[in-house]
Amino acid sequence: MSLDSLRDFVTALERAGELVHITHPVSVNLELCEIADRVMKSPGGGPALLFEHVTLFDGTRSAYPVAINLFGSMRRMAMALGVDDLDRIGGRITELLEMKVPEGLLGKLSLLPRLLEVGKFPPRVRGGSPACREVVWRGDEVDLRKLPIIKCWPEDGGPYITLPMVISKDPKRGIRNVGMYRVQVLGPRTVAMHWQRHKVGAAHWREMAERGETMPVCIAVGADPASVYAASAPLPPTVDEFLFAGFLRGVPVTLTKALTCDLEVPADAEFVLEGYIDPREPLVTEGPFGDHTGFYSLADLYPQVHITAVTMRERPIYATTIVGRPPMEDYYLGHATERIFLPLLKLTIPEIVDYHMPAEGIFHNLVFVSIDKQYPGHAYKVMNALWGQGLMSLAKVIVVVDKEVNVRDPQEAWWIALNNIDPERDTRFTMGPVDVLDHSSRAFTYGSKMGIDGTRKWPEEGFTREWPKVIAMDEATKRRVDAMWPALGIPARA
Repeated sequence: MSLDSLRDFVTALERAGELVHITHPVSVNLELCEIADRVMKSPGGGPALLFEHVTLFDGTRSAYPVAINLFGSMRRMAMALGVDDLDRIGGRITELLEMKVPEGLLGKLSLLPRLLEVGKFPPRVRGGSPACREVVWRGDEVDLRKLPIIKCWPEDGGPYITLPMVISKDPKRGIRNVGMYRVQVLGPRTVAMHWQRHKVGAAHWREMAERGETMPVCIAVGADPASVYAASAPLPPTVDEFLFAGFLRGVPVTLTKALTCDLEVPADAEFVLEGYIDPREPLVTEGPFGDHTGFYSLADLYPQVHITAVTMRERPIYATTIVGRPPMEDYYLGHATERIFLPLLKLTIPEIVDYHMPAEGIFHNLVFVSIDKQYPGHAYKVMNALWGQGLMSLAKVIVVVDKEVNVRDPQEAWWIALNNIDPERDTRFTMGPVDVLDHSSRAFTYGSKMGIDGTRKWPEEGFTREWPKVIAMDEATKRRVDAMWPALGIPARA
């Protein structure tokens, strides 16, 4: 079944026993965050939550329920993308990347379905009266204080939209970008857009600011789950996130024209905030914000968006999330990216067997990589190649191990790496760009990185001793013990 809207996803979670309804009054001011944080840190990520009685900052009851932790488990992340296992999506990408034109007419005809798969998912724009415009606020009717936009942490600069799809367009090439950037509410009709300098939306804004052109921006909240995920994915600037979402869903995303600006938005979105940025205006203070690093990111200057219209469904559900000390819901979104983009990483670095970014490393701080080592210094070649791959350039620590190591188990990866290294011989440092949110770097967005070679060492790498074997029981003994185990009276492990 195709999940065409947020409410389709919520219904599917309900049927799967993955959703908890909360009817007790809960405030958007810190309380909702504290509840969600406790749930997200429970084993497996806890259930998705639907808060039905939400109180606003003025104490009145919100007209709209709030959904959170929708993507916060392995099962729900797979459900969001319509698969049982996230690696299946990577498998589809691998098949497309490995296409070779076969010999003979029948062979060529057999390739057609796979070729057509690439081109059948562009988003479709429809007119009429889409669901996202069943209710419309314009001009002075717009009041963001009526929406259940949450304040997450005590020292945050204000309430934040945390699970948005921010839609903009390249002014030169007309290519759309959909990004997930935090958005701080400043007043009833103004917000601050946290565009980090490495992000595509920020590049669009800089280009239009240099031209002195007013920039249209739309902020959609709550759409089909594949589109919400795609907004968080590190796609190249030339790839439309809605096209990618269509590929993930297996069905094109349906868009509609915005009312007050020249952009398209998801036709089935729960809420759409339409607006513009005036490059002649000064930047505004955004932040502080309790970030996914587990620390507050400092206040800084960012562009202000003027909201010209808010459109919504008749009974919309407001979708949000929180970030903070891991693990959080964003870990599962990041895990999906890790699995889906592995084939693309292998396209340029084919010796990679697998990689993993554990929750404690908050994605960019720690990357485990297993490789099929073929020659001396191979680990360093892979490190440098990874630091040259898009947002992987922000990785602070890369640990490379041999192909048989399960890097998705951090305990195993660290056990092998820490046993295999001579720190002086096997550690390399380099300089480069770092994440905007890295408070430890020596300069803003610039600092050092560390690569650790945890592979078995070769004589050419300066190791002349005998490399030891890993301890393992022989298979015959294991089979005999398996057979006698029921008679031993040892309680099964939980």
